Amino acid sequence: MPWTRLLEPAPRLPEGPLADWFASLLQACPDAGPFELAVLGGCRAATPGLAFLAGYQAALRVVWPSAPSALGALWATENRSTRPADMSTRLDGLQLNGRKDYVTAGDAADWLLVAAREEASGESPKLALAVLHKGTPGFQVEALPAIKLMPEVGHARLLLNNASCERLAGDGWDGYVKPFRSIEDLHVLAALSAWHFSLARECGWPQDLQLRLLGLLTGCAEVARQSPSAAITHVLLAGLFAQQQALRADLETALAAGPAHWAELWQRDQALLTIAGTARAKRLEKALAALGLSQAG
Repeated sequence: MPWTRLLEPAPRLPEGPLADWFASLLQACPDAGPFELAVLGGCRAATPGLAFLAGYQAALRVVWPSAPSALGALWATENRSTRPADMSTRLDGLQLNGRKDYVTAGDAADWLLVAAREEASGESPKLALAVLHKGTPGFQVEALPAIKLMPEVGHARLLLNNASCERLAGDGWDGYVKPFRSIEDLHVLAALSAWHFSLARECGWPQDLQLRLLGLLTGCAEVARQSPSAAITHVLLAGLFAQQQALRADLETALAAGPAHWAELWQRDQALLTIAGTARAKRLEKALAALGLSQAG
């Protein structure tokens, strides 16, 4: 990305309906690729939750480069699991049946990527990834109650009854759902780090902290260039999260010295960086083993 854009003054986009907020972000950054969208979205976000949304939408566009410009969502989770064997949603021909329990921004999404099983009876679980558009007969989205973490970004469940869809090419698990885990982690980390960087410039945080945040963002940019399925990518991503964790005390000190509003927002939403931490740790362990490296205790 052109890094000078990160240093240019950029007004924060006002909060509002998520679809409208994202449309405003695209209007402000019309030529941005996914990584740049995550970073510039983080800089323009009024809350960590909206920064998360920018990273999430950027990640969707990495996994599906032909995604429409409107707000989207990936529906995979069933019974708190994304393992193919734990899913019951099925794709038969070009019709979907089943349910998905919980997805970020699902109630505001204009298009949906839905993971569904498609193997024949007696075969091992096999996933496809299907595309649904808002208003298609046969599906219903139910908004879920707001939670304390980023309450401005809603969550929803999905009910499917012979919903007509399109099927994306390739294997749904290896080509989309599995790599999306790391792609999302990276782009959300970049967006939230950009949110901190924007506060650092706005509130006059120490230059050393500003430079370390900028260094973290440049590291994110390099990892974004790597294959999300490669073992080394999981190791590099773990290094980025460790780098962010090392900034925690200084971030808290800087936030405490500035306007209380920003500190309160981060106190509320800082757990966004721990989401899927257990899964990341398992991927790191496997990656280190694959590379013949030992993991310190």
